[in-house]
Amino acid sequence: MKLDSVSPTLSNSESTTPNSDLPQPVQLEVKDVCDSFPDLTSAEPERVSISSNPDVCKQKKGPIQKYWAVFASTFVTIFLAEIGDKTQLTILLMTAESHNPGMVFAGAGLALVATSLLGVLLGRWLASRIAPKTLERAAGVILLGISAILLWEILG
Repeated sequence: MKLDSVSPTLSNSESTTPNSDLPQPVQLEVKDVCDSFPDLTSAEPERVSISSNPDVCKQKKGPIQKYWAVFASTFVTIFLAEIGDKTQLTILLMTAESHNPGMVFAGAGLALVATSLLGVLLGRWLASRIAPKTLERAAGVILLGISAILLWEILG
């Protein structure tokens, strides 16, 4: 079958308007509201669009889904940041030297949990005293300062 022999339309109808056989959006206009709903009345009629498209009707996330989203985001960010990090290289060398990978894993794991706990507690304390926007700006300035110092050492 040659490609140039295939009809360019995706619709099964013979209409001149493409996709005219697909359902059209429904438009509703609220004109009269019962006296029992005075809060719903307004000076101008409201237009409501109803769609059966699942992408348009977003489902609200529950608290459990939000917690898992934060967990997953944190895990992926830290996991990717730590790959090839000096901590990982240190653990690799300590395992090779001690020939006891279980104890190195336990010690490294406990150390990483402790430093993460310290970061969480410090972050919680700072968030209760300083606005999030101010924290973001301060972190940005600190990271720019560290970058400038490292660049100065490399070039100087």
